[in-house]
Amino acid sequence: MKSKFDIYQDITDRIIAKLQQGEIPWNKPWVCSGARVDAGTSKQVAFNRVTKRAYSLLNQLTLKRVGEYASFKQWTELGGHIRKGAKGEIVVFYKWQTYKVPTDKKGEDDEDEKKWKLKEIPILKYYVVFHIEDVEGVEPLADDEFKGDVQRFDDDADAECVMTDYLTREHIPLTYKGNRAFYRPSTDEIYLPEKFKFGRNGAEFYSTAFHEMVHSTGAEKRLHREFGMFGDGVYSKEELVAEIGASSILYVLGIETERTFQNSTAYIQSWLKALRNDNKMVVSAAARADKAVRLILNYHRNEVDS
Repeated sequence: MKSKFDIYQDITDRIIAKLQQGEIPWNKPWVCSGARVDAGTSKQVAFNRVTKRAYSLLNQLTLKRVGEYASFKQWTELGGHIRKGAKGEIVVFYKWQTYKVPTDKKGEDDEDEKKWKLKEIPILKYYVVFHIEDVEGVEPLADDEFKGDVQRFDDDADAECVMTDYLTREHIPLTYKGNRAFYRPSTDEIYLPEKFKFGRNGAEFYSTAFHEMVHSTGAEKRLHREFGMFGDGVYSKEELVAEIGASSILYVLGIETERTFQNSTAYIQSWLKALRNDNKMVVSAAARADKAVRLILNYHRNEVDS
């Protein structure tokens, strides 16, 4: 009997395959999902040909190519037809559903009655798309057909503006102290080493800063994520949220980092182990990173299904 297709396992297997090849998939460039791409980003991200909007972070992680994609129906309506033997790729989208889950706390009136809290969980759906290279009868979009709305940034000054805007807007204290970088949920504070300690590599400073800023979006008064304890599954998922989110912000800002330390065998093996133990981790983390990036960049456009 043919086994039922598991979209969560399929996505996880694709990420694992890239890690096994030595590629860190969340270090690839993205723009915010739902943003209309322009001629400058059209050859760097995967986007829908009809809407001209970038696919979500999760799809940027797993699609094999960048550029124009569309469904069979969309290509047909544009006058194209799929080349014989071409294979489609899966594009996923998530619907956020809210559930009531029990907490460890007791109710005030009844010691045996559990308190409940609301928890948002992304439920994954999917459909098939084809890349323009597999379509006949349709020409690629010309540069003058793009009217993007992606916010542009040019240098370190813009990175400082993003940091200042977010920290001020959310009233988060930032302390430069010591040799550790961390976000403290109990006091809603971010601690970073002084910038000069990063030497001339300002990019690594901002990479570190945005990593901790993504963590801060998980505070109860913001996006309300669980942080977990060091080494457990919840902690690993939150670290992946911060990894994906920070990488996305770096790209939007046009900042490149060496990231050579992340290509170590130990780093890759740690993520392989975590993903093999939880086939919903990367789906959940990418969905939450998407929200975090939007909050930090003050990005209020409506979400699209891709």
